[in-house]
Amino acid sequence: MKKTTFTMTDVDVIAKLAKIPVTDDEKKKLAVGFSTVIKVLDTLKSIDVSEVEPTNQVTGLENVMREDEVDATRTFTQEQALANAPRKHNGYFVADQVVDQE
Repeated sequence: MKKTTFTMTDVDVIAKLAKIPVTDDEKKKLAVGFSTVIKVLDTLKSIDVSEVEPTNQVTGLENVMREDEVDATRTFTQEQALANAPRKHNGYFVADQVVDQE
């Protein structure tokens, strides 16, 4: 049988995995909320939908497709694109390296 109730300890584990700080009051509320969501999902799973046709969209609208065409009058040359670049090298923009330190 699947677990249908969550404890504060379960919420604490989930919060640590997500690297989200959670207070004890929030843990209590989240445990109740998680349990409620699981119960609703279990109810939905028990509904017989074997004779219901799958629905992939409900608006009746159709996707309009077009060929990709390049409009040369609206594009820059490489030289134009780099004209105001503060730093460039061999035809490319140069940017500082961004490294996330945690």
